[in-house]
Amino acid sequence: MRSFGLAFASWFEKYTFLLIPGSLVLGWLLSDVLLDFVHWIPYLFGYITLVMALGCGIRHLQGVLKRPFAVMLTLFLAHAAAPVLAYGLGSAVFGADSDYTIGLLLFAIIPLGISSVMWVGSSGGSVPFILAVVVLDTILSPLVVPALMDMFIGDALVAWNASELILDLLTMVVLPTLIGVMLYEVSKGRIKEWSAPVAQPISKLFFMLVVMLNAAAIAPHAAGMKEEMLVVIPVVVALIVICYLLGYFGSYAMPGRTQDMQITFTYASGMRNISLGMVLATSYFSPQASIPVVLGIMFQQPAATVIHALFHRRRTRAVSYPK
Repeated sequence: MRSFGLAFASWFEKYTFLLIPGSLVLGWLLSDVLLDFVHWIPYLFGYITLVMALGCGIRHLQGVLKRPFAVMLTLFLAHAAAPVLAYGLGSAVFGADSDYTIGLLLFAIIPLGISSVMWVGSSGGSVPFILAVVVLDTILSPLVVPALMDMFIGDALVAWNASELILDLLTMVVLPTLIGVMLYEVSKGRIKEWSAPVAQPISKLFFMLVVMLNAAAIAPHAAGMKEEMLVVIPVVVALIVICYLLGYFGSYAMPGRTQDMQITFTYASGMRNISLGMVLATSYFSPQASIPVVLGIMFQQPAATVIHALFHRRRTRAVSYPK
């Protein structure tokens, strides 16, 4: 059972760039069947967050806080520079009051993605740093997400309920994260390895279910937007590329920059917690606003695959042609 669970989790990570878009398409196709189960999403997502936090303890968070400039730069790139560019891009293409602009902005504001830990590790970045920053950013999300959305487009949000959003983020994200960190501490770091054969495969399956159910929720509305997709898709792809480039070039602002931290910054800035973004988009915004966030999941992982290949090629060249 243990070997099967770990093998499944490894296989899932290897083919994430195919499985997640496939889940999205499947959710659209089976929308009529899956709509009755959309209310499961917060519980599925809470479990995913819990499993993510099992690998992080207080010492990881303390270690990150010893590098305050790196943390502040990461959060600045992800939650200041990226939202400004997302809002500017959306306003230029769709207009400042467009629901698509709201969706692009939400994509840029949501917390860093836990899948960035996998890509940072496989590309030679700093896993302890990215893991702790993801957890820290997740804990801060009830403050960051409502504040930034209200700052940019508060007047345009007709049915905006910031207090309800904060409560949902506390229950879906912060509480499972804190429980995971406490379990890590109580088990002295052994909980992740002990639970991995069962917890991680279930987490991967739940992630696919979250994607499918969110896709099912917006499918009836997306059916009449086929022509608009010809514009929305290139804009979403452009925003994803911009976010990755922000991390890569933004790392040059860090004193004593190292290659592993440049890799870490690239993924930290480029990858978002899309599953949380989809939950928020479908719960608090119009179907049109949900479209950019849902499309983001189709292109975020393939883009990460390309980034990984480029970093691997750079390392190979460095070994082949040492200075």
